[in-house]
Amino acid sequence: MDQFWWVVLPYLSLVVMVVGLLYRYRYAQKGWGSKSSEILERRWLKWGSVLFHYGILCVIAGHVMGLVVPISVYHALGVSDEFYHTNADLFGGLAGLMATAGLLILLLRRVFNRRVRHNSQPSDYVALAMLLVVVGLGVLVTVGYNNVFGPYEYRTTVGPWFRGLLLLHPNSAQMASVPILLKIHIISSFVLFATWPFTRLVHVFSAPVRYPFRAPLQYRARNGFRRAGQ
Repeated sequence: MDQFWWVVLPYLSLVVMVVGLLYRYRYAQKGWGSKSSEILERRWLKWGSVLFHYGILCVIAGHVMGLVVPISVYHALGVSDEFYHTNADLFGGLAGLMATAGLLILLLRRVFNRRVRHNSQPSDYVALAMLLVVVGLGVLVTVGYNNVFGPYEYRTTVGPWFRGLLLLHPNSAQMASVPILLKIHIISSFVLFATWPFTRLVHVFSAPVRYPFRAPLQYRARNGFRRAGQ
């Protein structure tokens, strides 16, 4: 089962994600986007979207620093383990709480606002629910587990395993001592990746590269222009 959870499942999820994105881009481009519902409701969306997007960007940056950068690099730079975990607990926990609060606002908005609810699809709820599970578990690990049982040094286990995945040499044995709560967080993340192409999350891979070079749009009044005072 260790081989399945830490070798088969990650690669299977990523394959489903890549193939699904390519298929959707090729055959269902009209549905590619975030499908903004701002015109239906703005107040909740403003707070939820800002909290979630700023929070998740910081969370992603923290994951890159913890999983991609080896612990030896921090030691070479003179960054102690205590300093690293204190800042990860403080800033990572704050970013996770921001993202979680934003997701809760967006989910409640979609459930209780009649106009938004009537214009929602099942995939919208799946995306928000999966994100809430993944981010919420991450907050439980950072804010809960690390402060109750002490900071877990994932840079010596999860970090090498993750880099092994990227280099196509994963070692499932490195995940044996990882706390169960962190394992569930990682597994749910790969389940999220597998569902990614079938939800509004595809807009993450949209970049307005051609926007500065496109022809300008011109708008004209139907009944002609009127000067001020006329």
